Amino acid sequence: MQYQLLPNSTKDAADIFILPFAYEQTVSAKGGTKSAPAAILDATAQIEYFEEDLLWSPMKHLSVCVLPMIDRYEEVMTTLKSCTIDNNKLLITLGGEHSITPMITKQLLHTNSTVIFLDAHADLRSSYKADKYSHATPAYHLLHQGHKIVMAGVRSMFEAEYQTIKKNNNITFFSDRALQNPKTKEEFLKTLATLQGDIYLSIDMDVFNPACVPGVGTPQPGGFDWYEITAILQTLFSNNKINLRGVDIVEMIPDDFSISQTFAAKLLQKIISHWGKSKNFDNKEMAGSQMLVEYE
Repeated sequence: MQYQLLPNSTKDAADIFILPFAYEQTVSAKGGTKSAPAAILDATAQIEYFEEDLLWSPMKHLSVCVLPMIDRYEEVMTTLKSCTIDNNKLLITLGGEHSITPMITKQLLHTNSTVIFLDAHADLRSSYKADKYSHATPAYHLLHQGHKIVMAGVRSMFEAEYQTIKKNNNITFFSDRALQNPKTKEEFLKTLATLQGDIYLSIDMDVFNPACVPGVGTPQPGGFDWYEITAILQTLFSNNKINLRGVDIVEMIPDDFSISQTFAAKLLQKIISHWGKSKNFDNKEMAGSQMLVEYE
């Protein structure tokens, strides 16, 4: 598999690692998340190399390695150990269901990191339908790994999850409804702008309005639009006190009109573009993956 039909770099030379993680074991409504990694990568073929917001072609300067597809937890450790993911490299995981997030962070993050958790659901249950590792439990596991959580976009939760949010000082919470208030939205962006240390960004695609991303298993009314997520990325990557260790894009189901997978593919490009600029790759030699292909 390839990103934007570009040749895969060697692991040693890569700046960006993309891990397709087709894990689907606990979905509670519509299935199909295991098909998302391949569909998103296929959709990147329709995304222009030039990134129109930051006005550069990231892949002229960055090299990408799409790692082999995995679909089991046991493969995570082996796969990540085969890569050197330091402060000048970025891991982006394409799920798969949201239960993969703590599988990745367990290998990638030190204790007391911060996870930015964008989701329509709180995902704070200790178990769901007797499954401790359900896609309804990732935020619970992140807390128990010792991380702080900045949670935003939630518009569906269980009563016990609400009580956890109220009582736990390691959760900073912005509901989707509250974010309709300009002052609360400003507070959320200010929170991102003042984070420090190791950061992980987890994006459940049901955080978006279903009009933008219809292909999810558990859609909810309301949600982010395209310009809200780009503002979040701009704010986050303008913060030079953070070290982004990884990103995941999860819980998408390919739709027949390719709307959802194209949205995810464009989001993937935006993340790469903002991260590359934040690391000053635009001032480095043009020796990236795009320089290895002919194109019009």
